[in-house]
Amino acid sequence: MALTFAPYTPDFNRLAKTLRAGKAERVPLLELGIDESIMGPFIGRPITNLQDKIDFYRLAGYDYIKLQPLINMNPGAAVPEGGVRQSAASELDRARTWGSEGKGAITNWEEFERFQFAVVADEQFRLFEEAANRLPPGMKVIGQYGDIFTFTWEFMGFETFSFALMMNPDLVAAVFDKIGATIYGLFERMAQFETVGALFYSDDIAFFSGLLISPDTLHTYLFPWMKKIGDLCRQRNIPMIYHSDGKLWDAMEALIGLGVNALHPIEPKAMEIREVKARYGDRLALVGNVDVDLLVRGTPEEIRATVKSLIEDVGRLGGYCLGSGNSVPNYVPVANYRAMVETAWEYGAL
Repeated sequence: MALTFAPYTPDFNRLAKTLRAGKAERVPLLELGIDESIMGPFIGRPITNLQDKIDFYRLAGYDYIKLQPLINMNPGAAVPEGGVRQSAASELDRARTWGSEGKGAITNWEEFERFQFAVVADEQFRLFEEAANRLPPGMKVIGQYGDIFTFTWEFMGFETFSFALMMNPDLVAAVFDKIGATIYGLFERMAQFETVGALFYSDDIAFFSGLLISPDTLHTYLFPWMKKIGDLCRQRNIPMIYHSDGKLWDAMEALIGLGVNALHPIEPKAMEIREVKARYGDRLALVGNVDVDLLVRGTPEEIRATVKSLIEDVGRLGGYCLGSGNSVPNYVPVANYRAMVETAWEYGAL
């Protein structure tokens, strides 16, 4: 069967307007991540380099390409009890690992002093430099990184982190600040590229029934760093996108105050997107909401029906980007992913 591609050309201005809760001429597509096994069929070849990736994003109907700095946030550290996630050494080479639930690598001041924290370096932005010479007209880069909170609890272990909030808050603050300074440094560097049209901070602070930790803890340790990223976006006059799974009602006003322009992914089992739109749609763009379980186990017809409903109920009001309710992993059937984007191609004009 012949390949089919998006029947429109990239236009980052359309996406930027939508990310600021405005209404463009069509509903844009936006994802936090798409596995390369999904990308390949669109261009008829495996994804082996940056040009392949740019070609996919362009042909699939996206107005951007998402890039991350090539940094390993836990260089050279021994894997503690339960394991600790490491960032991919390459944007094009990812592996699934897991976080420490019990005791991590940093449980006391001595371990904090010994821990090998990552540092920001020029070579981590090689793909940003390369993209500046390869992007077709109309496309820009979305610079993405995150996980100040997540790296903190992973490096400490969630149980250790939780007890330390009460028994050793100075250590918690030190880990947050060490990681926060590094992550902010990455965003500061990404914002210097003229081809970067938005910054995307990701960090899960909730699950389907509520926040993982108290709002007071978030305000004390995480939100000051997120505000610095929001201030960076305001200085550059570019949108700030924020990802967190889960039920976020208790943090919504705070997130808007930090400078978040668009919220991803409005996890379907946690928040009803139509209610979020009614309550916050004038101040916050919404991104995503196509349930990953539906993308994995549903039929193309069921996916098309869901996408059309989202476009009709949410997209036609403006301030909505279509995408999955988290990301597009390799176990999503290509036909189901194609059903999602093709329906947006066909019905997304406003």
